[in-house]
Amino acid sequence: MSAHPPVALSLDIVQRRRKWFAGLVLVALLGLTASVRSVTAFGGDWHDDVEALGLALIVVAIVGRGWCSLYIGGRKKAEIVDRGPYSITRNPLYVFSFIGAFGIGAQTGSLVIGAVFAFAAVLVFLRTVGREEAWLAEHFGAPYAAYCARTPRFWPNPARWRDTEELTIRPAFFLRTLRDGLTFLAAIPVMEGIEHLQSAGLIGLPIGLF
Repeated sequence: MSAHPPVALSLDIVQRRRKWFAGLVLVALLGLTASVRSVTAFGGDWHDDVEALGLALIVVAIVGRGWCSLYIGGRKKAEIVDRGPYSITRNPLYVFSFIGAFGIGAQTGSLVIGAVFAFAAVLVFLRTVGREEAWLAEHFGAPYAAYCARTPRFWPNPARWRDTEELTIRPAFFLRTLRDGLTFLAAIPVMEGIEHLQSAGLIGLPIGLF
């Protein structure tokens, strides 16, 4: 009998709870964004540059998450995946999510708000990662401990890169991850809408964030 039944209960439950919590945090952050109006110290050009940077990071996040799913899709509970992006960080999907979160916040034209969104994403995923790691440690034991010892939790270490010659692709998992990643793009019209309402003076108090 397992010594830690709550941990081993189901990674699916952990993931569902994480998605609900992430959604609530995102709504709260959007509400905060709508309540203040970013005043940049460098003019409109800087604002547009930050938005462009944010869009580029959102694209990186979508492509990166899809790339990771080619390696991990459907295998997380069956084996330790330690090749490709999983050879340089144990949680590359989440790392790309942090990048995407920064990109969403940067659609306001503010680097500070981008950083707030990224930090919030880290806080959301930390608990999920802890539960996942406990489950993996319980089920895979010493091999997983060795993987943790050589692979950073988040910050990638390119020197650890290892790949495989062949991959068995599971299209359903790839398409699901791609679909989830595409929701990042919804931030663009949402942020533009908030910005137009702020410009019209309908919402938001000015605050010096850049």
